Amino acid sequence: MSGGRVVVSGGTGSLGRAVVAALLERGARVAVPFRSPPAWDALRAGAGKGAALWGRAADLADPASAARFVDEAAEWLGGVDGVAALAGAYAGSSTLETAPVREWEDMLRANLSTVYGLCHAALPHLIKQGGSVVTVASRLAESGGAGAAAYAVSKAAVIALTRVLALENRDRSVRFNCVMPAIIDTPGNRTAMPAADTSRWTPPEAIARVIVFLLSSESAAVNGAIVPVDGRA
Repeated sequence: MSGGRVVVSGGTGSLGRAVVAALLERGARVAVPFRSPPAWDALRAGAGKGAALWGRAADLADPASAARFVDEAAEWLGGVDGVAALAGAYAGSSTLETAPVREWEDMLRANLSTVYGLCHAALPHLIKQGGSVVTVASRLAESGGAGAAAYAVSKAAVIALTRVLALENRDRSVRFNCVMPAIIDTPGNRTAMPAADTSRWTPPEAIARVIVFLLSSESAAVNGAIVPVDGRA
């Protein structure tokens, strides 16, 4: 990834921080859209002085905001040849008929619209020189998730979108792949599930290594893959 020019959405989250760190360690330049200035400040401070890291506030679910961000990122990076579309959220409050309608709308916006907005904005840049895009789904997209219909459906839609984009762009030297974790070992998940067996959860750093591989030229033969990254879960 030395010299790579990568946009990482969700870069201030637990998985995103691990991906940003792995990319910077390998010599990539990284641009991060963010919603929370304090979270961005923490990411920037953790990267250290002189890190090849740039960020700007953006709402990726808004195509116009996503386009502005990617255009500015491409100018700072000197182009875009990698995208890690990690931004997302989880909600699972109840069964379909009793869960609030807002939950359905929120999950589609957070997990699907952000991927659409980022990919739509990044494709014109990626097509210029080729590149790789990695999205993030969830094992619940295949197994289902009782009480989390909106989340499971939104992540299943990410898989479908990834496969469509892989087919549409396979002759334009732009690859699309998706990783599919189960439970990621994050502070938030440990707080939400204090009695769980965390030994079976997957550390963000382990998933980050797979994402960086899929972004790199070493995975040039891989396109349209849905890669489980659920360890022993």
